[in-house]
Amino acid sequence: MISSLDGRGHHRESRFGGRITLIALASALVLLSACGEKKEKAASQTAAKVNKEEITVHQINFVLQQQRGLKPEQAEAAGKQILERLIDQELAVQKAEELKLDRDPRVVQQMEAARREIIARAYVEKTGEAASKPTDAEIKAYYDAKPALFSARRIYSLQEIGIEAKPEQIATLREQLGAAKSINDFVEFLKANGYRFSGNQAVRPAEQLPLNLLDTFAKLSDGQAVLLPSPAGAQVVLLVGSRSEPVDEARAKPAIEQFLLNDAKRKLVESDIKALRAAAKIEYEGKFAPAPADAASAAPVVAPAPISAPPSAASEAGLSATDISKGMGFK
Repeated sequence: MISSLDGRGHHRESRFGGRITLIALASALVLLSACGEKKEKAASQTAAKVNKEEITVHQINFVLQQQRGLKPEQAEAAGKQILERLIDQELAVQKAEELKLDRDPRVVQQMEAARREIIARAYVEKTGEAASKPTDAEIKAYYDAKPALFSARRIYSLQEIGIEAKPEQIATLREQLGAAKSINDFVEFLKANGYRFSGNQAVRPAEQLPLNLLDTFAKLSDGQAVLLPSPAGAQVVLLVGSRSEPVDEARAKPAIEQFLLNDAKRKLVESDIKALRAAAKIEYEGKFAPAPADAASAAPVVAPAPISAPPSAASEAGLSATDISKGMGFK
């Protein structure tokens, strides 16, 4: 502070000094304001701007949440990659809107279908929340009921032959497989009779086999084969070899618990959909309308499986190979 001595020896502020003080105060306020702006910018949720449109951290986090199995230390690098993809997506959206593609009837129809799918999935998830977690007794009962999947689990080395065939040819193929002395003899029969086929070799643990066929595979000895109908005709699976690799109950418990919970959710949704169909007025029209004679004697329509059922939900006939590999993965 600049001051001067008065006649009594006291300090006296000059007008010039007062101005300096005001300037200093104003400068301090500007600095504080700038610091506040920096803090606000640091807290901004904008990750990038594409022309005038913003891509936010929330958008990146939403995509990150969909990445299953992503480790915490990978999140930062993954976030940067996701941002680049979102930038490309935003550029495409902006150009599409410029071309008025968002008004194209096909695009509008796809957007509406996606909206309905998202809403239906939300209903499924909300309804499934009422499912109770399985008890320890239920988990143990499932473990005990599936020895081929757990206590007597095996790793199977398989040779698979996919055969194009008509339904009436399946019986002949099964007969020839049973009579063949080796798989090579059976392959020679296929060649001699003009069957189209392809081969494949695989090593599959029990949980990657169809659950409704697992007991069949569990009874096979090394060198034995089984013929199974397929959409294209038939599939012959030869058990080349196997090794025992059991899974104890403690190790299997998390997978069983998740599977049973998903199955309980599926049943809740199916039950709710069935009740909704019973209460609704559903009229089939046009080419989907039943003929008058059929309408009088038509049996009640069985409710189909709900759209967007929870992942890994098992059908009453058993799990598919995909369901098992997702829902019964052992680590």
